[in-house]
Amino acid sequence: MVIQGGKLAAKMLKRAGVDCVFTLCGGHVMPIYDGCLDEGIRIVDVRHEQAAAHAADAWSRLNPGRIGVAIVTAGPGVTDAVTGVANAWRANSPMLVFGGQGPFANRERGSLQEMDHVALMKPITKWAGACYETQRIPEYIELAIRHAISGIPGPAYLEIPLDILMGDYELERISLPPVRTSPPRIAPDDADVLAALRLLEEAERPMLMAGTSVKWSCAQAPLNAFLAATHLPAYVNGMGRGTIPRDSVHLFARTRRDAMENCDVLVLAGAVLDFRLAFGANLPRDAKIIQMEMDHLLIGQNRPADVALVGNLACSFESMLRVMKSEGIGLDFNEYAGKLRSVEREQGQWSRNRAKSDAVPIEAACLCQELADFVDDDMIVIGDGGDIVAQAAKVLPVPKNGLWMDPGPLGTLGIGMPFAVAAQIANPNKRVLVIFGDGSFGLNGFEYDTAARFNLPIVGVVGNDAAWGQMMRPQGAFYGKDRLVATQLGHTRYDRVVEALGGYGELVEKPGDIRPALERAFESGKPACINVILKQDLEYKGGAYI
Repeated sequence: MVIQGGKLAAKMLKRAGVDCVFTLCGGHVMPIYDGCLDEGIRIVDVRHEQAAAHAADAWSRLNPGRIGVAIVTAGPGVTDAVTGVANAWRANSPMLVFGGQGPFANRERGSLQEMDHVALMKPITKWAGACYETQRIPEYIELAIRHAISGIPGPAYLEIPLDILMGDYELERISLPPVRTSPPRIAPDDADVLAALRLLEEAERPMLMAGTSVKWSCAQAPLNAFLAATHLPAYVNGMGRGTIPRDSVHLFARTRRDAMENCDVLVLAGAVLDFRLAFGANLPRDAKIIQMEMDHLLIGQNRPADVALVGNLACSFESMLRVMKSEGIGLDFNEYAGKLRSVEREQGQWSRNRAKSDAVPIEAACLCQELADFVDDDMIVIGDGGDIVAQAAKVLPVPKNGLWMDPGPLGTLGIGMPFAVAAQIANPNKRVLVIFGDGSFGLNGFEYDTAARFNLPIVGVVGNDAAWGQMMRPQGAFYGKDRLVATQLGHTRYDRVVEALGGYGELVEKPGDIRPALERAFESGKPACINVILKQDLEYKGGAYI
């Protein structure tokens, strides 16, 4: 039996458990579509290649152990996807991007859209390469996926020229290698585990920070078992959000800075001391660090670790529990956790009181509290913006049976609708809510067209203050309010834009209308946009822009 290269690629994707790919059509990659139709792989076409890459990133986040796939054509197709790939790279999200290329037989002769895509992708991927023989397509796909999931995960890029995809080869002569889409479980040495536990034995004010690698290690269950056994106060950032249930007595949020400034032992569980943790500047100089990571390359970033536990974090927590039992080590930080909980209750009540406002235009804090009260445990919530998302993240509960997603450390705006498209397709029975800034809506808001074409009832809420607020306030403070430039927008009717694309839209100008509008949006069964007019706040109260 003779098989074409594009069909061979699709057959290999099916072997890897891929049942959905994201793309924007292009002549260089059409043979892969033909194969996907044969294999029953769903093809979701978006309106911009950046959105295809973002959606593939989200697919991997939504389905740990499965690989998200984007397929983009040559030249501008690949360059358009770069931002989405870079975002996945900084978020450690494993995915596979196929890039088109002109015929290999015409290499460096000036084919349509020909350029060195591999060199472009190398700095922002775990692996980037090209396949130049049809029969080796399965080998290269397995290699790319293996790189994407190994160590600290991330995106892989595979280029296949058009004539290689259209080439024929005898299927009987091709080896289809097995594909692993989840990393091996590697455990740290028991000696290191014991050293970590001995440090905790001496601690009086310890804290644990759960980060992204907890998610990629599928370590939620052993993490929570360890917290239950020790009562260690825990905080979350990055994709660590949601790994500890929002009603857990071990989860803290509002006291993070104080706890860090006073801690004597910090357990970094898949979190790194980057800008989100002030590069470790808030940590006492004599504090000890226990760092748990999937790859030794991340150990000691910005500050040396006193003990390093390298391996799958699920294995690390399981090892800690086992060694605690075998060595008779008892850890109980319940008393210290109780002190932090008292402070959290006081700060939480202050925050809720501040959010109670009937003012018009609507205060951003009021909108965020309304959203927090509306979100339930089965929702998937996506944050796509600056100010509004930063405020919402402080009060919004992470759903227990759903998910919170944001761009990650690259801070990319425009992920909202692409993430939501992937989320709704992967979870057709869940409600998907996107929180937009009005600035971020403008980047990929046209993906509402994609949602309408695929009948995806995503609901977005735009916090519309007619400004790039996160930049406007410091600009006014540094240079004067009379020198604002490139930071102001209009009170655009984004709701009507979505209506024109086939969705449901509603304008909200009073606080009491927010919740009824949300309910109507979800009841509409259409992609929906609630456009909330907010007060434009020009007051800058300081902060770190690093």
